[in-house]
Amino acid sequence: MNDSNDSSADVTSLSSRLAVLTTEHRDLDAIISQIAQAPPPGDDLLLRRLKKRKLLLKDRISIIQRMLDPDVPA
Repeated sequence: MNDSNDSSADVTSLSSRLAVLTTEHRDLDAIISQIAQAPPPGDDLLLRRLKKRKLLLKDRISIIQRMLDPDVPA
């Protein structure tokens, strides 16, 4: 009986985490675009770190999406 509630809570938790990560990814994308249009002199490291963070978020988003929507066996 609690298993159903636990799995429902897990899905809710994953869904909310996915929303947070997606928002952060979108925000980082906007920031990276702004910095790329008018890069501050000598601030390549900041841009590289932001891009690395964005890739990390993309990977985490993909993992959570797979957990929420697993492949159906053939």
